[in-house]
Parts: sequence; structure tokens; C-alpha cells
Amino acid sequence: MAEEKQYEEIAAPQPRGVIEPGSVEYVRDDDGTMSLVAHLTELRSRLIKCLVAVALGSCVGYFFIDKIMHYITLPAGKLYYMQPSEAFFTYLKVACVTGFLLALPVVFWHVWRFFLPALTHKERAVLGIIVPTSVVLFFAGLAFSFFLVLPAGIRFFMGFNSAELEAMFSVDKYFDFVIMFVMPFGFIFELPLVITIMGKMGIITSAFLKKYQRIVIFLSFVVGAIITPTPDIFTQSMIALPIIILYEVGYFIVRYVLRH
Repeated sequence: MAEEKQYEEIAAPQPRGVIEPGSVEYVRDDDGTMSLVAHLTELRSRLIKCLVAVALGSCVGYFFIDKIMHYITLPAGKLYYMQPSEAFFTYLKVACVTGFLLALPVVFWHVWRFFLPALTHKERAVLGIIVPTSVVLFFAGLAFSFFLVLPAGIRFFMGFNSAELEAMFSVDKYFDFVIMFVMPFGFIFELPLVITIMGKMGIITSAFLKKYQRIVIFLSFVVGAIITPTPDIFTQSMIALPIIILYEVGYFIVRYVLRH
């Protein structure tokens, strides 16, 4: 009997959620916790889906490449390419960037779904609002820059034309300029959302935001000088002013909506 009892104790299954020495995989708990291998498998699956979405978006972008290039080149007019392969690779670059932008909602969705099991019900509700809001703000920043700021910037630079100087933009350099000019606005427009989240969490208050208003104004021009592709004050101001305005929007939300 003693030997049978000892054998039953040895053969008894290990409690769920316990990690055996030398084991790589975490055992699934009764509360639904996934194993390490399951997490890695899900991560790989979602990365593949994101890459497929970007690839499909790139194919769509390349299919409409003529129309896309037409709208991109509107502020500058006619462009030139200096090397035989420059136009082709620029078209591929435009298609890839277009594919990434088209797939961005899908990427955000899969990121949100990957972290969803680790969140509480309240955190899920909050992220359910933050994720689509961040996507909308990002595209709003791109649209603001492309339709308002970029044309003004191109007109400013083309204003240096004279009898001795004529603007002849290379298609590759022009597209790099557009990307460096437009993309930062997508992240800049997330500023009110970031301020609102920090205010809701109690990290900052309206008094704190008001105290550092002057410093933010100064740093806005510093950031504009860092991320702009050109050193002129006009381009820096075109980035600094929206930062200041968006900061004030965040201050207004924290003070009058959240009342912190």
C-alpha cells in the first residue's frame, strides 16, 4: 500500500500554471492565460497578417500609381528624373508608403487584439476609444500637412526662381521631401490625445500645462528645426505652430473637460 501511494503521488499531474524546471513553455492556467509558445505563435500570425495587409495595400497603391503621383506632384508641377531607374524605384517607394498607410488601421487592430487578453474590461473599453482616435488623428495630421502646409512650403521654395535660377525637382528627392515634411504631422496630431490620457491618469494637471507653456513654445521651434528637411525659419514655423495649437487644445481638454 505504501508503494502504491508513493507511485500515485509521483504520477499525479502537476498543478496547472506551474512551470517545471527546464521547461520552455508556460502551461495554460484555468483563467485562460496563454503559454509562451502560444503567445509567440499568435505574434507571428499577426505579424504575417500585417505584412500581407501592407503588401496588398502596396499592390493597390501601385495599381493607382499614376493618380497618386498626379496628386503628390500637384504642388510642384512637373518633375524630372536624373537616372534611368530613378522613376521606377520612386514609384515602388510611393506604392510601399501607400500600402503602409492603407494597412495602418489593420496594423493597429492586430496590435490591439494581441494585447487584448492581458487587459481588464475597463482597459479594453478605454483602448477601444484610444486606438481608432489615434488612427483618425494620425490621418488628420497627414491631410493637414499635405493639403495646407506642403503647398505653402513648395510655393515658398519655388519663390527663389529668377532669371539665373530655375527650380527643377528630382522625383526621388521631391518624394523624400514630401515624406519628411508630411509624416511628422501625423505624430504631432497625437499630442492632444497623449495629453488627455496623461491628464486622465493624473500624471499632469492644467496647472502643470500652464506653467510650461513658454517652454513648450520654445521647444516647438526646436523640434521643428530638428525634424524639418530644410533649415529655414518658415518650414520650422509651419511645424512649430501646429504643435503649440495642439498643446493648447490638450490644455483646454484637461482643464475644462477633465477639470484637473
